[in-house]
Amino acid sequence: MDLQEAGLLLGANLGNRYQNLTKARFFLEERLGLVLRASSVYETAAWGGVSTAAYLNQVLVFETEIAPEQLLAHCLEVEQLLGRERKERWGDRAMDIDVLFYGQRQVQLPELVIPHPRMTERAFVLQPLAEVAAGWQHPALKQSATALLAQCSDTLEVKIWEGAERV
Repeated sequence: MDLQEAGLLLGANLGNRYQNLTKARFFLEERLGLVLRASSVYETAAWGGVSTAAYLNQVLVFETEIAPEQLLAHCLEVEQLLGRERKERWGDRAMDIDVLFYGQRQVQLPELVIPHPRMTERAFVLQPLAEVAAGWQHPALKQSATALLAQCSDTLEVKIWEGAERV
């Protein structure tokens, strides 16, 4: 398989959120290879109406030759290592890792859809994505991350985190 850029969104709103992001990056680099680009860490309001605590989010872009299904398996494994419990959709979590894109590939599987099907609705995804992959083109919509962010109707606050939890 050819090398592809894969974009992942990390998010945490339980425990030491920053430490969880740091550990997730470490575990992902062990499995996928080095991060090519990492966005700033953003503090974002909870989305979906279930969680109430604010999240820390970050987009990491890897260069990998791991197939999308295996990429997802690694993401799920890292979530579990960091204490993820799947209790309710959009509930609180110690770690959530979403596969945003895999080059220009489109994947439609029961357990994995790439590009992420709700990314265009979420400012907390598009803001850090536009920071590190501004020119990436959504393969179905034929629009860049920057254009998608400009059109996003999500009004929840997304701000660069000033960090009181750093370890």
